[in-house]
Amino acid sequence: MAAGGCVVAAFLYSACAPTTTRAPSRFVRKDCLDCHTEFAAKYLSLSGVHTPVMELQCEECHLRHGVVPKLLLKYPGSQGCYRCHPREKIGMDKPVLHSAFQKDQCIRCHNPHGSSQQGLLEAPLEDLCFQCHKTERYRKEVVHQPVQEAACLTCHSPHGADHANILKSGSPALCVECHDPGKGEFKSAHGNYPVETASCQDCHNPHSSDQTRLMRSSVHPFVDSQSCQKCHDAPGSSRPLALKATAGELCYQCHEATDLKAGGSITHRPFTDGSCGSCHRPHASENLNLLSAAGNSLCYQCHGQMQAEVKYPHKAIDEEKGCLSCHRNHAAQHDGLLANNEQAVCFACHEGTRSASQITVSHQPFVDGTCGSCHNPHGSNFNGMVKDRLDAVCYRCHVDTEIEFTKTNTHQPVVDGLCNACHRSHGAQRANLLKFEAKDPALCSDCHQELMQIPDAGVAHPAFQSGQCYRCHDAHSSNIPGMLTQKQGFLCAGCHGTDLKKKITEVASRHKPVTEGQCSACHNPHKSDLPHLVLAQTPDLCLACHADLKAALLQASPAGGETPDIQAAEAKGPEETFEQLYIHAPEEIGKCGICHLPHQGPEAALIAEPIQPLCSRCHDYGNESFGKAHLGIGAERMDCRSCHAAHVSRDPRLFKTVLHKPFSENSCKDCHLVELQ
Repeated sequence: MAAGGCVVAAFLYSACAPTTTRAPSRFVRKDCLDCHTEFAAKYLSLSGVHTPVMELQCEECHLRHGVVPKLLLKYPGSQGCYRCHPREKIGMDKPVLHSAFQKDQCIRCHNPHGSSQQGLLEAPLEDLCFQCHKTERYRKEVVHQPVQEAACLTCHSPHGADHANILKSGSPALCVECHDPGKGEFKSAHGNYPVETASCQDCHNPHSSDQTRLMRSSVHPFVDSQSCQKCHDAPGSSRPLALKATAGELCYQCHEATDLKAGGSITHRPFTDGSCGSCHRPHASENLNLLSAAGNSLCYQCHGQMQAEVKYPHKAIDEEKGCLSCHRNHAAQHDGLLANNEQAVCFACHEGTRSASQITVSHQPFVDGTCGSCHNPHGSNFNGMVKDRLDAVCYRCHVDTEIEFTKTNTHQPVVDGLCNACHRSHGAQRANLLKFEAKDPALCSDCHQELMQIPDAGVAHPAFQSGQCYRCHDAHSSNIPGMLTQKQGFLCAGCHGTDLKKKITEVASRHKPVTEGQCSACHNPHKSDLPHLVLAQTPDLCLACHADLKAALLQASPAGGETPDIQAAEAKGPEETFEQLYIHAPEEIGKCGICHLPHQGPEAALIAEPIQPLCSRCHDYGNESFGKAHLGIGAERMDCRSCHAAHVSRDPRLFKTVLHKPFSENSCKDCHLVELQ
């Protein structure tokens, strides 16, 4: 008892002691329904629940996604379905598959989790099928009983089949499962012919029709009147369904070939061959005139290339009449089975274009009515339905121009193949089908609008101002930059002449741009805010080429009107240099024309006149300081350039960089005999 009492006491003591909760050693994975609480309420109570869902085996199909709400499937598309539902068991190995399966989309029809419909269908069958198949086809006046009962699966397999339209079996085998061909009513309705060996769909619509007995919309009169013997042998004969004549001959017994030709001598190949069945059904059709297909789709069965998708389709093709907007069906008087001559067919719709024929100058193909020379009548990937890129179309006739336009510098519209940027395509009031007169600046201003704005202030080249672009430029291409008609020098000389001497009797120097015929090195050929169409003010204009002088001037410190310290300069020794660069006449540095001529000059370096008296324009030779600096030697006996730099120097007296030592020491008499006169 004592021992037992100790145990009880110990237990009671421990029960009264404070408790501590030990942290779990690892995370515990949640079940999917711990988070997806609404899922259970939505699906688990349904009559049909997918087995993995019922067994809470979500990871049979899904990967865990953690806290990020994202659908992560183990397998793409329907591949996960096939793991449990082998293809061969659900008909996926059949040659004809339901379009949803072709797209690998089981969930278009089935809910992967659960449904109140059999087979986990997303909706009742009568609603499910009509989600893709338009109801109009199945809701006509007379409806086939399986369609009324939404029993699509009576005739069709849901996944795949061996027969077209995923039918369970072919016609008539499928039809006779419900319609007994041995019954008298059945035989009477079919003129006692053994139609159970034929295709029921040749005459009947399997879903619904506005005609009695589910007959198709367009029915041959003999079929409608049960006059089958008009074309077929008698029902009691050895070959009751055999034709009495070949198809073409049989049709022409009622349909006069002359009437069908309607005066046409060029016939449609099937019509020529008597292959009426190429286009028409013999018994019934859902299309007008017993055609085997609707609208253009019938023509595309042979002319498939015409249905190629293009950027600019012919509008007429997509309208109600389609191909028959332009073509006859059996015969015509014009090539291509056109309803009229080519031009008349086009003008039937393009009446506005006809007015171009009244214009002064017309494009020859337009005059000849051969619209197809340039246009593809069915559609094209090029604007205006032209057959090819516009330049390629034009070059087919204008062969020489393609070679002529293949030059170094080509007008951008020519490069882009936009001949119609300047030319009309059908007709114009002006020569060469131009939109404007060749001399009219409006022809160029559409593209060069900004360039052709004449400034209110400034100068414009007379040819440019009057819009005579053709005076200088070729309209299409040139081997000369700027698409010039001649090399620049010759071109400018055509108006400005070659004699630039003016009053110069003997030319000693010419400006390099003048020699090379590069007038545009200094002048803007179109317009400028400056006189003489120059590109810039001097000295910037000149320094654009004279880079060495520009570099020196940038380093120089113009005196700005200050008097150079000549005495300080003279005090320096011959080996000493000045840190500062000095500019000749800094206040006049921008006026190169004071000393130089722009084109050619009578002296070297384009100097305007002999150095004397040129320098005397600014320098007073009679000044006492001038005489002292030059040892009293008369200026007329000196060439200033022998000692002085013309533009910039490190000496305030503008002496050249390298000086003869006696000269730098002002000791001219050491070498020269100075005679004052």
